[in-house]
Amino acid sequence: MRGNARRRRFPLMPLRMQPRNRSHVMMNLRLAELGKQPLHVLCLGAHSDDIEIGCGGTILRLLEVQPTVRVDWIVFSSSAPRRREALRSAGLFLKGGRFKNITIRSYRDGFFPYLGAKIKEEFERLKRRINPSLVFTHYRHDLHQDHRLLNELTWNTFRNHLILEYEIPKYDGDLGSPNVFSPLDESTCRKKAAFLQQTFRTQASKQWFSDDTFLALMRLRGVEASSPTGFAEAFHARKINLRLQ
Repeated sequence: MRGNARRRRFPLMPLRMQPRNRSHVMMNLRLAELGKQPLHVLCLGAHSDDIEIGCGGTILRLLEVQPTVRVDWIVFSSSAPRRREALRSAGLFLKGGRFKNITIRSYRDGFFPYLGAKIKEEFERLKRRINPSLVFTHYRHDLHQDHRLLNELTWNTFRNHLILEYEIPKYDGDLGSPNVFSPLDESTCRKKAAFLQQTFRTQASKQWFSDDTFLALMRLRGVEASSPTGFAEAFHARKINLRLQ
């Protein structure tokens, strides 16, 4: 096959799921019950498409059922074209929310470990400004150096918060065994994949950046979660306090 041949795309057929006995579904944690205050979500991403890939479906669904949730959405690296893509994408994913704050920074891609002091200062300012109920960030064992640094700074900064680490498929093959699942209906998953393709045109040449990659991972996590819809996003939770009263 020639090097410049177009990547073959396989048609994705609608998944027909049979209704499940809900008594067989695992124990659930409802975000609406995290506290008496309105839910405040902080989404952190090293690059312009990270948040959308890692937790975009969960954000879409959360704002659909709880439009009053406050969302702070922060991207740390962008060029001029990637900044435009990031702003457009955040607008699509956060469209259902009433309270949102989008921040796009321009730290150099791939150099976060060498810019650690400056990025640490960003987190210190963030800590003084907000106190989120839930933080979405990168996976601790992600093999991309920028992702790992943001994870480290997240845990250094938000030590008394619920932190969920999202996953991003890539060539490195660093997907782990997540332990928190967010079941999603198929339409939400397809909307997530469509938004990614619509907005991040600079990533179209990457062999892994495709609908089938994103949908396949959510389908696999749906199997692991015994999701009644067949789909889910998955996260790693390092610490959760169980309060019995």
